[in-house]
Order: sequence, then structure tokens, then C-alpha cells
Amino acid sequence: MTLPAFHGPTPADMRRVMGRFTTGVAVVSAEHADGAACAMTISSLTSISLEPPILLVSLTHGSRTTEAVETSGRFAVSVLGARQEALARRFATRGGARFEGVPYDASASGLPLIQESLAQLECRMHAAHDIGDHRVVYGEVTDMRWRDGAGLVFYSGRFGDFRDFGHDELPWLF
Repeated sequence: MTLPAFHGPTPADMRRVMGRFTTGVAVVSAEHADGAACAMTISSLTSISLEPPILLVSLTHGSRTTEAVETSGRFAVSVLGARQEALARRFATRGGARFEGVPYDASASGLPLIQESLAQLECRMHAAHDIGDHRVVYGEVTDMRWRDGAGLVFYSGRFGDFRDFGHDELPWLF
């Protein structure tokens, strides 16, 4: 199958094209100035540096979570497992008491962490930049833990999980 002709990007086409890149799914959480837990689902999560350990998250401008991260200078990341699609959908919507009925723990500094997630990281904001309609935040990882399991992935507007081809684990290549 051949690709169609090139054309300038529209927001809808940009979403479709980037949907061809499979990503993991995570929830970024913080504590708002009023003491309430807030969070949002993200698929833009990248390890930037191993020494010091820094990751990048991309947060929507104007969200309560983005405001909380900016104000407090801290945030947590819960990497979701394959059976946590309902939580990904819940934290992808705006408004409401999203943590109501959701099992979560508090990190050492009190940030909300989604129970049963595959990995949990606590970060201190290192830097942040406005890029288009998002706030790109770099976080220095101050604490972390993880467990084995299948991750929740997002591809072409759909949730799924990773299928192992059965090969031996490769050393970190990137």
C-alpha cells in the first residue's frame, strides 16, 4: 500500500498521524493548593536523562493538574497496567471528583499514586516550557518503584496491551 501525497498538517490529521506511534499510558497527579488530589491521563512521557534521572511530561494548558504541578513544583506519575483502561478513561475527562472511589496511595510527600499501576515515580519540577497548547514539564525523579506486568498502550485512538514476540530481553538500545 502506498502512502497518500504530503499535505500541511491540521490538528485532526496531526492526531491521526501521531496515533500511528504506540505509546504507554500514565496518570500524572499532584496536590492542588486547596489540598485536593488532581490528575490527568497522559501518553507523552519520556525519559530524558538517567544521570540525573529526569523525565518529561506534556500537560494541557489550563488544567487543574497543570496548575497544581506549577504551583507545588511536584508531581507523581503512575504508569498504568493493561487492566487499568477504565482509570485511563476516567482521568482523561475534565471535571468531577475523579479520585472518588479510586484506590490510591500517597507517596512519601503526600502525592496521589494509583494503586496496582506498573510503576510509580515521584518528581520535583526541574524546568517547564510552554510549547503550543501544552506545558512541557521536566521532572527530576526523587523516588520510584515498579512491578512486573503488562502495560496499557494507546494506538490509533484505542487502548490495548503489548504482545511479546518471545525474544530475549535486549539491553537498553536508545
